Amino acid sequence: MLRRRAATGACLFGAALLLAGCGSTSEGPGSGVAAAGAAGPATIPRERLIGRWGIASFHTEKDRKRTEAQAKAGCSQPYTISKGPTDGVMMHVADDPKPYELRLKGGPGGRNFLGFEAPAGDPQDREILSATDTMLTMRFVDPDANRRYGTFVYVRCGA
Repeated sequence: MLRRRAATGACLFGAALLLAGCGSTSEGPGSGVAAAGAAGPATIPRERLIGRWGIASFHTEKDRKRTEAQAKAGCSQPYTISKGPTDGVMMHVADDPKPYELRLKGGPGGRNFLGFEAPAGDPQDREILSATDTMLTMRFVDPDANRRYGTFVYVRCGA
């Protein structure tokens, strides 16, 4: 009787492990936006980013208009986005004073990202929320960087 209960328990345990394996997915650190499927090219041309910009950031939507004015005032000391050595743009990344070449990447649903050579939506990317010839709005994908830096507004200087 004891052997039968042990065998039944072992079978149930094995079945539970087998079912748990069937129900799990292979999503790991690269899941989320980056693993959401094949993405196409960015819908924003690189040339739209190149230039001299005033920058400011906000954390709550109600501060957007004030932040846009602050970004325009920032043209007294503009931030320059230049062409990269290949097909990207030269910009700084979070918590690093050195500029790097970043690439425009198209993501699922027509979303646009800017970052290193990695799938669109990588944690080190910025999502480009809007882009016109005179203004860009971006935020970091990484929740910690986004919490610290907020949403960036870039206003083209001389526009």
